Amino acid sequence: MATGSILIVDDEEKLRSLLKRIISLEGFVVHEASSIKAANKILDKEAIDVLLCDVKLPDGNGVAFTQDAKKKFPLIEIILLTAYGNIADGVQAMKFGAFDYITKGDDNDKIIPLLNNALQKSQLQKRVHELEAQVGKKYSFENILGDSILIKEAVDLAKKVAPTDATVLLLGETGTGKEVFAQAIHNGSKRFGKPFLALNCSAFSPELLESEIFGHKAGAFTSAIKDKKGLIEEADEGTLFLDEIGEMHIDLQSKLLRVLETNEFIKVGDTKSVKVDVRIIAATNRNLQKEVNERKFREDLFYRLNVFTIELPALRDRKKDIPSLAEHFMKIFANKSQKKIEGMSKDFVEHLQQHDWKGNIRELKNVVERSVILANGSQLTIDSLPVELQTTNYKPQALSAFDLASMEKLHIQRVLNHTKGNKTEAARLLNIGLTTLYRKIEEYKLQY
Repeated sequence: MATGSILIVDDEEKLRSLLKRIISLEGFVVHEASSIKAANKILDKEAIDVLLCDVKLPDGNGVAFTQDAKKKFPLIEIILLTAYGNIADGVQAMKFGAFDYITKGDDNDKIIPLLNNALQKSQLQKRVHELEAQVGKKYSFENILGDSILIKEAVDLAKKVAPTDATVLLLGETGTGKEVFAQAIHNGSKRFGKPFLALNCSAFSPELLESEIFGHKAGAFTSAIKDKKGLIEEADEGTLFLDEIGEMHIDLQSKLLRVLETNEFIKVGDTKSVKVDVRIIAATNRNLQKEVNERKFREDLFYRLNVFTIELPALRDRKKDIPSLAEHFMKIFANKSQKKIEGMSKDFVEHLQQHDWKGNIRELKNVVERSVILANGSQLTIDSLPVELQTTNYKPQALSAFDLASMEKLHIQRVLNHTKGNKTEAARLLNIGLTTLYRKIEEYKLQY
C-alpha cells in the first residue's frame, strides 16, 4: 500500500469525491480543494507529496498554477487533468515542471500507477534534499571549530570569498583541514548543490593525473578503451578542489592555466575544446613562491591561483582549540563505538596540549579515536594515549626517579608494541621474568 499525501484540486465535486475514494483505497492520505486559493491554503499547512490538479479552475488556470506551485514547493510533483486534451497546454505544463498531463475519463486507469510513480520521485527528491542539507551542515563554516584568533581570521576570510567565483589558494601543513575549508567555501557559494569534487595531485603519476583531471578519448593510450570524462568536466557548474597542487608536473600546469583563463580544456587524445564553468580551489603545503623561483612551478599559474590566499594555522599555533576539537572527536567516536564516554580527564587534556602535533588535526583525530577504543571508563585518561604522549613531560636534563620511571615505561610499551602484545616474547627481549613484566604492566597501566 502507498503512503503519501495527495491534494486533489477540482471544482467538480462529484469527480473530486470519486477520485478521493479511489485514491484513498490505495493507502494515500487525500486532501481536497475546489479552487487555487483553497489549494494554496492546504499547501501552506500540509506536507503534500503529489498535486492532482484540473486545468480549468474558477480562479485560474492549472498550467499557470503549476509554475507558481513548483517555485514555492519544488519537491511536490504535479499531475494535471483536463477534460479536453490540448497539446500546447501539455507542453507548457511539462516546461513548468509538471510530472504528467492526462485527459479525464479516458485515463482513469492510469491515475494510480501515475500517482505511485510521482510519489516515488517526490520522496526521492525529499530524501536527496535532506542528505544535501546534512552535508551542508557538516561542511559549513559553523562546523569549523576553534576560538583562537588565527582560525577565526581564516574562517572570516573564507566566508568573504565564498559567495564569489574567485579562485582560492589554501596554504597550510598537512592535516590542517584544507579540504574541510574548501568544502565549506563551496557550500557557502551559489554553487552549493552542484558537484564538489576533490583530487590529491600527489596520488597520481603525471600521465594519470592528466587523464583524471581532463579526461581522455578512446584510443588516446593503450588502456583507454572508451571515452572518459575528467573531474573538471564532472565538476561543471560546481567546484574542483585540487589538493597538493605543488606536486603537479610543470607540463600539466599549462593545461590548468588555460582552464583558469578561458574556461576551456582539451581531453587527452582529442583535438576540440570543451567549455566548462568550474571554480578551482587549490591547496598546498609547499612554498609556491620558492617553487616559482626554482622554476618548478609556473609563475603565471601561481598568480592565477594566488587571487585569494588563506593560510590555515598549524595546530601547535592554536593549542587553546585542542580541548574543543578533542571533545568533538570524542563524541563522534564514542557514538560510533557505542561507548558511554562523558568527558576527558584534566591530565588527558594537558597532555594533548603539550604535544607538538606534527600531523595537526588529522593526528589529533586519530589519537582521540584510539583513546576511545582503549577507554575502560566514562572518561578518557592518559592511560589510553599513545606512549609518546603519555611521557610528554619527560625532560632529559632533569633526571629524577619519576623521569627514570617514565623512560622504563616508554621502553616496555615499545617492546610490547613490537611483539604485538606477546608478553612471553616481550619478557625475553627485555631480559626480565614474565612475573616482573606483568607487575610492570599493572604498575604503569600499559596498553597491549
